[in-house]
Amino acid sequence: MPAVTGKLAAASLALALIAASTSTASAQKKYDTGATDTEIKVGNIMPYSGPASAYGIIGRTEAAYFKKINEEGGINGRKINFISYDDAYSPPKAVEQARKLVESDEVLFIFNSLGTPSNSAIQKYMNAKKVPQLLVATGATKWNDPKDFPWTMGWQPSYQSETQIYAKWLLKNKPDAKIAVLFQNDDYGKDYLKGLKDGLGAKAASMIVKEESYETSEPTIDSHIVSLKSSGADVFMNITTPKFAAQAIKKVAEVGWKPLHFLNNVSGNVGGVLKPAGLDNSQDIISADYLKDVSDPQWSNDPGMKDFLAFMNKYFPDGDKLDHGTIVGYGVAQTLVQILKQCGDDLTRENVMRQAASLKNFRTEVLLPGIQINTSATDFAPISQLQLERFKGEKWDLFGDVISADVGG
Repeated sequence: MPAVTGKLAAASLALALIAASTSTASAQKKYDTGATDTEIKVGNIMPYSGPASAYGIIGRTEAAYFKKINEEGGINGRKINFISYDDAYSPPKAVEQARKLVESDEVLFIFNSLGTPSNSAIQKYMNAKKVPQLLVATGATKWNDPKDFPWTMGWQPSYQSETQIYAKWLLKNKPDAKIAVLFQNDDYGKDYLKGLKDGLGAKAASMIVKEESYETSEPTIDSHIVSLKSSGADVFMNITTPKFAAQAIKKVAEVGWKPLHFLNNVSGNVGGVLKPAGLDNSQDIISADYLKDVSDPQWSNDPGMKDFLAFMNKYFPDGDKLDHGTIVGYGVAQTLVQILKQCGDDLTRENVMRQAASLKNFRTEVLLPGIQINTSATDFAPISQLQLERFKGEKWDLFGDVISADVGG
């Protein structure tokens, strides 16, 4: 019965080929907890309540952006399941939420969790669990430490980079400055202060005439402003989160103090900080930025800005387009999408970190011209360039060149 034998052999060969191709296909797909053929679970922690609740808009923008991505078919056919919890800017609560995301929700990674104190509280846990703590929403320099914390990576320029740029500008343009510093009494505030002192170098001791720290539990920082004014300083370095930044700007005006006022980038929101503080009170404040400002008419015909505004109108119509947090949320969400695209069908936690550390001249088009995102196995600081800006009228005016200010981890 040679014909039957031949048919059996052909059938066996066909089955073997199917098995081999199925095996090859499944071998090409690699998943860790939190990823499947249809879904990528992404965890997030935001201060939707508490003293830093103004930043909650970042998480809401990200949720809207991932909705857009899902409606367009997802990433490599997989939808993003974005699970975002409130920690009220409380480190113990952040630890509780991180454990919930990793152990109960079983996310693939935690993305853009906000705040230096909160991220500091979960960093050792995330690295011990080997779960990516990816593109954290804080500019602390310590997120760029791939040797000791290979599962943690930042996104925005480091705080030390920013205040070093201010220090360089002062040494060149106002070398006899008497500087008063208000800073938040935690890792975030101290990181900024260190950058300022490092930038001023040997002149720090003579140029900084007064330092005042505040706790986030304080209802107001008015008394600190009065104390700083009495120092006779002619430069005010305002290292605060949005609620306290608005208070500081308003109080500086109330007491008739007219220093050269530097405001850290994280509180440069026109809608969230400067308008509540009073636009008249905000004139000539200097800050630094790496993102385009929606209120700046020079971007009115910019394709990247048009895309952002179209997204806001369709997916987050209630969001404040003038709030810096919406641009931040949009830009960092686009960066995550790029990383996940690069992952292909290898959605292991190890490959997520490998791809995050392999960004080459990537741009989300809300970045200022000339600024690019670059990472490597030894450089976990995606953005390390800034441009100075001065508040005029109702918007920030950029001045000077884009400055690179890499600060090592």
